[in-house]
Parts: sequence; C-alpha cells; structure tokens
Amino acid sequence: MTIDVLVVGAGPAGLAAALELRRQGVERVLIADREPDAGGVPRHCAHTGFGLRDLRRVLTGPAYARRYADAAASAGADLRRGTTVTQLTSDLQATLTSPAGIEEVNARAVLIATGCRERPRSARLIPGDRPEGVLTTGELQQRVLVGERQPGGALIVGAEHVSFSAILTLAHAGARVIALVTSEPRHQSYAAFRLCALAGWRVPVWTSTRVTRIIGRDRLESVEVTDLRTAAVRRVECQTLVFTGDWIPDHELARLAGIAISARTAGPVVDTALHTSFPGVFAAGNVIHAAETADVAALSGRHAAGQIAAFLRQPVVAGGPVGAGCSAHPGVPIDVAAPLTWIAPNAINPERTPPPRNCFVLRSEGPRRIATLEVRQDGRLLAARRSRLMPARSITLSAGWIADVDPAGGSIQVIAH
Repeated sequence: MTIDVLVVGAGPAGLAAALELRRQGVERVLIADREPDAGGVPRHCAHTGFGLRDLRRVLTGPAYARRYADAAASAGADLRRGTTVTQLTSDLQATLTSPAGIEEVNARAVLIATGCRERPRSARLIPGDRPEGVLTTGELQQRVLVGERQPGGALIVGAEHVSFSAILTLAHAGARVIALVTSEPRHQSYAAFRLCALAGWRVPVWTSTRVTRIIGRDRLESVEVTDLRTAAVRRVECQTLVFTGDWIPDHELARLAGIAISARTAGPVVDTALHTSFPGVFAAGNVIHAAETADVAALSGRHAAGQIAAFLRQPVVAGGPVGAGCSAHPGVPIDVAAPLTWIAPNAINPERTPPPRNCFVLRSEGPRRIATLEVRQDGRLLAARRSRLMPARSITLSAGWIADVDPAGGSIQVIAH
C-alpha cells in the first residue's frame, strides 16, 4: 500500500499531526498505534488540566484523548489501533503488524511520535525483593482505570509534576499516600502543587532521600529509605510503591531503523523542522526528549505536520522530494555544557526554521539556582537571558536569535553560568 504520510503513534503528538496534515490537504494519512485505544497517556489520567495550550480549554485526560482521536478520524485519517510498526527502512518502507496480519506500507514521509515511558524499578537498580505492588505511574493509572483498588499505604518515588498527579490517582484508588521521596534537595514541581499536596492530602516531601531496598515476598511490605545527608537508614511500611518521572524516549523504532539518536536526550536527533537524519522521516513530541505535557507534545506534532506538508510539496527528483532537511544532519548542530544536560531541537536547519512554539527546550542538573544562559557561535554572542535552573523541569529559550546564525559556521554552544 502506498500512502502520503505514516504517523507512528496515536498519542497527542501523532493525533495532532495527523489532524493538521489533513487540514493542509495531505490526502493519505495513516496512523498506527500498538495500543487498543488511541490517545496515548492522557486516556489513563482521570484528572483535569489537559488542553490548555493547544485547545485553549481545560479537559480531563480521557476527554482530551477522545477529542483528538475523534477529530483525526473525522478529518479522514486512517487510524489503525492495535497495530505495531515493527520495521522502518531508509527508503520509507514500513512493516505493520496487527491481529489482521502483516502489511507493507510505502510512505512519502514518516512521522515518529512514539512518546516516552518511565524507567521501571529494574532500570533504577534498586535492590531487594520483587513483590507485587511496585509500579510505574503508567501502570498505576491503567489499573485504576479498570477499577483496581490499591490497599494500605503508598510511597511515591519522585517529586516532579507527574509525582503530584500520582497522589490524585492513588487517592482515587483508595490508598493512603505516605510521602513523596526525592534524592534532590527540594521538589521539582510548582509551589502550588506542593501546597495542594500538603493542604489537601497532608502528603510530605522527603527531600535528599532515596529508596535503597524493597522488602516483601508476595506483596510489598516495606522499603528502606536512606537520608543522603546523614546516611541514616529507616524502614517505612507500605503496600504500594510508585516510581514516577525519570522518563526515557520510546526510541526503539528509530534506533533499529538506523536514525541518529542523541546521546544527551536519548531521542532522535532533529533539526528545528523536526527532520531526523533520514530524508523524509520526522519526529515529534516526547520521543524527541522526555517529557513534556500533552499539550506541548501536541503542538510539537502540529509543527511537524506543517514541515511535512511543506516537504511533500517539494519537486520530486529521482523518485523522491528533495530540499530542506533531506541530507543527513544538514543544519548547524547545537550543544550544551554542564550544568545543562540537553537541548531540543538539536540543530538549526539551513532555512533557519523556528522550532515548535518558537523556543528551544533545555534541561539542567544540580540544585536550583538563577543562571545566565548564553548562546554562542564561533565566539559570537547570539543571545543571553536569565533563567532558573532546576532538575527534572524544563527551561525554554526563545528562538529569536536563530536569524543571526551563520549556516556555514560552526556548531552553536549554549552555556549557563
């Protein structure tokens, strides 16, 4: 089967992209998602707060997911649920696997929007037993969605945005939240979230603390936590342990295809048009970098759709469109120095296309502090701004300076001091 665009992933980024592609007149848009229902993570989040930036209204997670899935289908996109893209080649041939069998698809362009996932307990190298009751936020939300209750007390590992969301989910599941545990010296979310957790549920945040052992034969019984300031170890009884945050892009398809992966973000390397190192293959949403909110991912997908539509309008030469972003890494790369850990997009394309939302996204490590961000190319200062750095929390950097970038110059460095 030959199509115009294959969208891999039916989360906010993929659905928003498909909807925008149809709005821009792209005829044959196929969305493939391995889950039985479209919508991505939001469909498991019963709380409100979705859609503010992209839809200009506030919805619950399931309502937000349904709205995008219905809109994409109504616009004429072919939405294939329960369908996994198991292979993608450099000439844009994809293998789709579903209960109906195996299907080969030839696309003029591909958008990878596979999102991200939380690292489970095994990836965090926490020793101890392997009992029932140790979950990630996604696993917890899916269980609660089907009506499963969580007994006794619960401990949440993490203290960023999703950690506070997990409090609501656990309360809905009938569990008593004992505390949020973070190895950082303070929580990484908004002050309002912290106040609501204290006022509404009396949930404390144990800072500079780490879970160092899990105890329980069949069901979780307790955990050992270590105070990183004093090295004191104590046992906390609990029946549920939820690991939140610590996201990683779901990059398996891109990596197996041979697309360049950033060592910093662990997602595909993309320029400001969200073009990857494969001609005609784009990436959007949290597969680029983990993890932003659903509406930010949707706006990333919308941006990618505009770039894909422009790509498809280019002249066809030797069997495929050529032009901006077609050669591997055609733009000016961007890198960061400590305490900054990554920046996305990772390059500026030759046309100096603005990135999604006209800003770059950065992350930092280390304690909270005010820093000056400087953008330099070949010793020239392109921009400078003051910003507050905090682990597990994004920093945005306005892209107004890209007009001053020399496309033939050296790489761009972003530093904080």
